[in-house]
Amino acid sequence: MSAQISSPSDLARRFEERGYICQHAVAVTLYLAGQMGKPVLAEGPAGVGKTELAKVLAQAAGRELIRLQCYEGLDESKALYEWEYAKQLLYTQMLKEKIGEALADADTLAEAVRRLRAQESGFFSRDFLLPRPLLRAILAERPVVLLIDEVDRADPEFEAFLLEVLSDFQVSVPELGTLSARHRPSVILTSNATRALSDALRRRCFYLYMDYPGFEQELKIISRKVPGLDDRLAQQAVRFVQKARALELRKAPSIGETLDWAMALVLLNARTLSREVLLQSLSTLLKDRDDVEKVLREAANLR
Repeated sequence: MSAQISSPSDLARRFEERGYICQHAVAVTLYLAGQMGKPVLAEGPAGVGKTELAKVLAQAAGRELIRLQCYEGLDESKALYEWEYAKQLLYTQMLKEKIGEALADADTLAEAVRRLRAQESGFFSRDFLLPRPLLRAILAERPVVLLIDEVDRADPEFEAFLLEVLSDFQVSVPELGTLSARHRPSVILTSNATRALSDALRRRCFYLYMDYPGFEQELKIISRKVPGLDDRLAQQAVRFVQKARALELRKAPSIGETLDWAMALVLLNARTLSREVLLQSLSTLLKDRDDVEKVLREAANLR
């Protein structure tokens, strides 16, 4: 993390300047992780601001954000690097005459192969290497923030590979040797807890559990992000959302969906959460038909 961030309170202030209301415990964890060179594992339900945490950290520290989106089937080549075979082939075609000249006086096939092998370094150099997110973070000339998003979606085999990278921040490329990080990146891993992560990965990280915000924090977020919303209606809306999340919905509304709903209330010139207003606007808050019906049935108890 940038040395310019001098304390957890300084970090929290920078986050708030960028519209992210950062709890003290979150600021302390991020600050300590940055100072000690540790990755942070941010775990919790979808939509509570885990990905945004990394984005705002990059802004606050004045660093580039490099994002690796995890998914089932992700492998090392897609996360680390690939060779640009099309570019290599193009250069081979352009240098066909030079290759022919180099092999012209070779007496045997074995001799021709030996000479070709001697030229491999020209075609397996950094010029033809296509870095993917992990290698980009390692090779970056300036410190970066590396976001490994939704790591729980990746296969356990890929998680094991990550352990090696996060331990030493170096990778071995057979044709080039070992490539080590010039600057240790600040790493944020996010997980929606769809599967259990290994103890080995957890041991390497500082742990941060992020849940839906409490009433006061969510009200502060809405008031900051949707300034046109009446104060009284903002309190009603936040109270409604907080109670709705307790109904065991198929998809509980995220903070982003709460903000969308608040903006919809402003655009509808709503003054109170009447049934008519709910019928018009709940599609911006809830994204499942059964959830909408359940919330409408319970609307009187949610206000």
